Amino acid sequence: MSSTAFRPTPRATTAPGADLRPGSPPPPLRRALSTALRALRHAAPALLCYLAVRCTGLLLLSVWAHRSRHGVWPILATQWDADWYLGIAGHGYARELGTAHNANNLAFFPLYPVLVKAVAAVTPGTRAGTGLALAVLASLVAAWGVFAVGDRLHGRRVGVLLTVLWAAFPVGLVQWMGYTESLFTALAAWALYAVLTGRLLTAAWLGALAGLTRPTGIAVAAAVTVTSLLALRRHFGLRALAAAVVAPLGWCGYVGWVGLRLGRWDGYFAVQRLWHNELDGGRETLRMMRRLLVYDPAPRLFLVLVTLTLIASVVLFGLSVWDRQPVPLLVFTAVLLTIVLGSGGVYFPRARFLLPAFPLLLPVALHLSRATRRHRVLVLAAAVAGSAYCGAHMALVWPGAP
Repeated sequence: MSSTAFRPTPRATTAPGADLRPGSPPPPLRRALSTALRALRHAAPALLCYLAVRCTGLLLLSVWAHRSRHGVWPILATQWDADWYLGIAGHGYARELGTAHNANNLAFFPLYPVLVKAVAAVTPGTRAGTGLALAVLASLVAAWGVFAVGDRLHGRRVGVLLTVLWAAFPVGLVQWMGYTESLFTALAAWALYAVLTGRLLTAAWLGALAGLTRPTGIAVAAAVTVTSLLALRRHFGLRALAAAVVAPLGWCGYVGWVGLRLGRWDGYFAVQRLWHNELDGGRETLRMMRRLLVYDPAPRLFLVLVTLTLIASVVLFGLSVWDRQPVPLLVFTAVLLTIVLGSGGVYFPRARFLLPAFPLLLPVALHLSRATRRHRVLVLAAAVAGSAYCGAHMALVWPGAP
């Protein structure tokens, strides 16, 4: 989406009442629709590339699953985290903390299961089908937002390349599963785009929704709030002040609600401790990396992939700082990396947790935009093939959750 996509279209000189044909939408709505269609046409190459990448991964998964006599539907719609969200949509949240590990559904944020329940109530089919459909639709909105950020900063070619690289993330299959990563990335990407275009209050509301989607929603809130506070330093404005306050409301609201539900101020953090998720400064992350890369004679391929993804993310963040990315993007990725790398919780889903960190791919997209066509094609083809293989391996060979 170009930076001109939201500029109002100049009014044509017409006779009074010429636009008031029976059944026609009012001029403001017509202009808004026209603007949206132009923006969609501008983003169409990125969205088509995104669909091509994800369909390639889905095709390989289907063929591999068929030969292994596995069903594709349960993998995408009903297993692992998808099962937790469907349980929340069907039966609500737990009312007590309990003592069992990895068993309290209050660890899962509410926006996605609420959407699943609401949409399933007015559409045919099952909640599992609704959840998967919402994830796929959200992934397209996310891809559009990723393109919009890249296009805004460096032009259309970089926007398309950034979208393709995000689609070809090693665990990109999760984008088309009944998980929250696609919805969260959509909210994060458009919140960051809104910040970059000066729409701080819009960004704040999107950040609040992101805070209701995943624990890492605090990273979006931090990006919006820091940018708003910097704007207040330059010039006081009520919109910037309101944005700084609104952005963290979603995350804080859910954490506070869990505390009230459990009758203790640290209720949410107590739930996370039952899931072995506590910040330990990165000690567990470093221990697992050292074990997998140095001491384990035959490490699992998926765990090696997770480790390499984490290491690459740190390197890409350094390159992002070197490239002087805008402050909101750096704050978002810095907070996200701090949470993922600093957690003492389970190790294997860490690559998935970094899926929304698309700004980390900007240095690669910039490099490819300046490379020869042959080099660009070879790199993207390898990335797409690798993503398809890693996604199928993650779903069919790795015995745990993605």
